[in-house]
Order: sequence, then C-alpha cells, then structure tokens
Amino acid sequence: MNSKFADMKELCDLYEKRLFHIAYRITRDHHIAQDVVQEAFVKAYLKMDSLQDQEKVLPWLSAITTRTAIDFVRKERKTKERTDSIEDWEKSKIIMNQNVEEEVEVNILQEKINRFLDSMSADQKNVYLLKIKHGLKEREIAELLRLNPNTVKTKLYRIRKQLKDVVLQTELA
Repeated sequence: MNSKFADMKELCDLYEKRLFHIAYRITRDHHIAQDVVQEAFVKAYLKMDSLQDQEKVLPWLSAITTRTAIDFVRKERKTKERTDSIEDWEKSKIIMNQNVEEEVEVNILQEKINRFLDSMSADQKNVYLLKIKHGLKEREIAELLRLNPNTVKTKLYRIRKQLKDVVLQTELA
C-alpha cells in the first residue's frame, strides 16, 4: 500500500463525520451529502501534493467539501430548473388558453426576475441561494461563506430591496 493512499485513508477516518456535517448543512440531503464527501475526498486525493502545511488539512478539506457541496446544489438546481421549465411550459399552455394577458404579465415578471438574478454577483447569488433555495439561516450562511453575519444580513436586505423594485417596476408598466 503506497503512503499517499495510507495518508488519505487516515484523513478519511479522521474527518469524514465533520465533512459530512458540512455537506449536509449545504445540501440538506443525507445521500447527496455522502456523495459530496466522497467526491471531496477524491478531489483531495488528486491534489494532496499541493497541500504545503499539513496542520491546515482540516480547513483545506472543509473548503473542498464546501465548494463541492455548492457545486452539487447548483447542478441539482439547474436540473430542477430544466424540469420545472418543461412543467412551466406545459402549465403555461393551459394558462394561455384561460387568460393570455395574465400569462404575458407573469412571463414578463419572471423574465425580469431572471435577468435580475443573472445580474447579481457570485457572492450575492451564493447568499441568495443558500437563504431562499436551501433555507439556511444568516448565521449558517455566514459560517459557510466565511462572512460576517452582519454582511450576510446586509446582502440579503439589498437583494430583497432590489427584487422588490423589479417587481414594482413590472406592476407600474
């Protein structure tokens, strides 16, 4: 057994539970969290030679796990959005038959909201998605993204205010 493999096995044994908790807080799904931890260990194994300070192994593994979990959540969200888009399209056909004007208004609003979300910075999107899509508390988001809790609250306040402005502009138009 080579030493790199033995070292990795030891890291797995030591940190698997901690990394699982990190992944679970982000994904909110037991099975996905297990997949995230496994994927994180694979990534860590492949990049193990790049770790220069052995005392920073836990923060290093935690960062890999956090990024991997967020990637899993994003991927799942995109898949869900595609599925939702198909379902939305089918629903929109029914709505269109019932009330074309309402459908147009809903589509315009959704388009404006999507453009607003696309215009957000990566930091804002991360905070927004962790809060709205995954239901994390401000404190959890702050810990996860290594931000000051007040910074998270401010970002969420500004996002809500901007989103409210987008919705109000649509109503006035």
